[in-house]
Amino acid sequence: MDEILTIAEIAGKFHSEWVLIEDPSTDEFLDVRGGTVRWHDKDRDAVYRRAVEIRPKRFAIVYTGTMPGDTAIAL
Repeated sequence: MDEILTIAEIAGKFHSEWVLIEDPSTDEFLDVRGGTVRWHDKDRDAVYRRAVEIRPKRFAIVYTGTMPGDTAIAL
């Protein structure tokens, strides 16, 4: 998976999955706009474990689905 994809392409290929993106491109608000997909999985913990294994220098982890209404997100 060395192809650079836009966030729309990533969401289309990996629907409702957690995605590890190496060298993400971001906008002025630091929203991820694209990058190289290194791993994806329905299990968030599996993606975090993979990030620890490969230790990318710059990365983002995004979820491509819709969060349930009762989900809290801490920034």
